[in-house]
Amino acid sequence: MREREDTGKALTPDEVHRLLTAAKKSRSLSLYPALVVLLSTGLRVSELRTLQWRQVDLLERFLTVGKSKTRGSEGRVVPLNQDAFSVVTQWRRSFENPLPTHHVFPSERYGLDGEDGYKNGAVAVWERNPEKPIGSWKVASGACRKAAGVDCRLHDLRHTFVSRLADGQTADHTIMALAGHMSREMMERYSHARNAAKREAVEALNVGRIQRDSPQFPPQPNKEANIGPA
Repeated sequence: MREREDTGKALTPDEVHRLLTAAKKSRSLSLYPALVVLLSTGLRVSELRTLQWRQVDLLERFLTVGKSKTRGSEGRVVPLNQDAFSVVTQWRRSFENPLPTHHVFPSERYGLDGEDGYKNGAVAVWERNPEKPIGSWKVASGACRKAAGVDCRLHDLRHTFVSRLADGQTADHTIMALAGHMSREMMERYSHARNAAKREAVEALNVGRIQRDSPQFPPQPNKEANIGPA
């Protein structure tokens, strides 16, 4: 499949904080854990939406991507960092007996939780079907972004993940192994930090800089040349 041409934008640490803070207050109980996993693994939204518990290994702390938009992305193994591991472990506890074939983020609907719900907006889950994946987080994420004052798309969380790896000087092949299939052209667009490093590398080759950085700059007089007859 043809890769999308727009790579998106990388969120700042402050934007990430505001977004996650707003997600904790969302009526969608799955939104916060979903955002944390997207930011921590670089998964595409479609990969996360269809993820099943059999693809998550909480003992070894990694997940295996299933069906994806490109063959090169399917079956890749992505480690769970501490943030992702903690949130997935806690999310799993909200299910009574999740089976391996159950979806990590199942289809569900929300409603006000009885009289308390009408008083303070408390919500309850109903019609949860673990055999079907959640339809989308479009409505919930839209309300969350508005509350956080962050202009972004869910796809931007993947871009943030890749950009943070690039900023940390992670090798290209490691980034591609974690994020899945990515053309060299797309990799160049993502790796802003890599481009800055390339510029610094070639600037170091300037003759003037080489001379300036030399321990013999400015050139030292040849003492032997100044030795006259005794």
